[in-house]
Formats: sequence, C-alpha cells, structure tokens
Amino acid sequence: MEHQNNINERLKVFQSFIGQEVNNSPSNFMNWLKPTVISAEKGSLHCSYVVRLEMTNPYGILHGGITAGIIDDLIGATVFTLGLNNAYTTVNNNIDYFAPAKEGDIITAKTSIIKQGKTIINLQCDVFLLSKNRLIARGYSNMINIG
Repeated sequence: MEHQNNINERLKVFQSFIGQEVNNSPSNFMNWLKPTVISAEKGSLHCSYVVRLEMTNPYGILHGGITAGIIDDLIGATVFTLGLNNAYTTVNNNIDYFAPAKEGDIITAKTSIIKQGKTIINLQCDVFLLSKNRLIARGYSNMINIG
C-alpha cells in the first residue's frame, strides 16, 4: 500500500489543481485545453473541459482532432504523474467516436492504465458528455519508454 507521503511530486501537482483549471502545465496544449481537475490518483486522471468555439468543426460540434488531443494529452499526463525516471512518448492512438458535443457543453475525460510493462504502458481514456452522462469517445494508447 502506498502511503500519502510517498506520492510523487508530479502527482501532487495535479492533486493541487483538484477543482481548479490547469493553467501552468509543462504541456502548452494542456494549458490551451484548460482542463479542470476532478481527481488525480496514481494511474488515473479525471478532468472536465468546456467545449469552446475554437474546438468545434464547421458543423458546430467538437472536432474529432480536439477529442483525440484531449485523449492523447491526458494519457501522457497520466504517465507523467507516475513519477517514472524515464520519458515516455505516444506510439499510437486508437479512438472510437460515439456521439457529438457542441460549443458550451462540458465534457469529462478519465484515464486508466490497462497494462504497465517495462517498455510499453497501455492506457485508456473515456470521454463523456456530462449533461447526459453519455460516452462520446474512447481512446487507447501505447506509450513507449524512450529513456
């Protein structure tokens, strides 16, 4: 069992943002996405996002590329919070899109580790439309240890 005083510093930073918008992440993209941290645990981050006009496609719905970016960014942040000594980068993303979200909607994204090996970590991220508790996308990613 992990004791509270053994939690790594990177995770503590995310935990300090619970209930607040992240605005000073090492990821400039995360700062642009403006997530609000709902929870931060070892191996899992849960954030909410407001769909802004610049996140929408010509049909006025959340752009699939932004959804992919949210998934990739939050999965990367999840690996970052593990406090591992080596850096990891994305090998691949596989995303299924199920339903739209529109400008002004609040969406949530929650990550989990499926399998953590020595070289590859496989993670999942589910994105929900908060008002309807509807799954709008699910993404899987493999992150590789690059030293």
